[in-house]
Amino acid sequence: MLKFKFLLWALTKLLQRAVRRNPACAKYVEGKELVFQIQTLDGIGRHFSIRNGKVESVGGLTKSPKFTLTFRDAATGFATLSAKDGKEAFLAALHNEELVISGDFVEVMWFQGLTEYLVAAGNVQPSAT
Repeated sequence: MLKFKFLLWALTKLLQRAVRRNPACAKYVEGKELVFQIQTLDGIGRHFSIRNGKVESVGGLTKSPKFTLTFRDAATGFATLSAKDGKEAFLAALHNEELVISGDFVEVMWFQGLTEYLVAAGNVQPSAT
């Protein structure tokens, strides 16, 4: 559970760094207002806000995210988000029903585009794609 929580916190820092260091990423988030969360079935998670060109997050869940990524448990979430083959792990988790996506799929696709900047920057991708 602690690894999962740490990974979600680290995702925030990686996204913040990508926005600061990559002008294309900064442009991608410019004008975007989005709240989403990543969690487990038992309610462990973090919600993320993208507003005014900045990425922020808070531990815990929010009542009205635009979308939610819900993993079966913290171990599955950590394994999926930290996998080297991020897209394949994500798709496998969906296929095996270890991950459920709820909410606005257009926003999920936008977020997928945002995570591409993590790869472009050479960061380890906590992939949601």
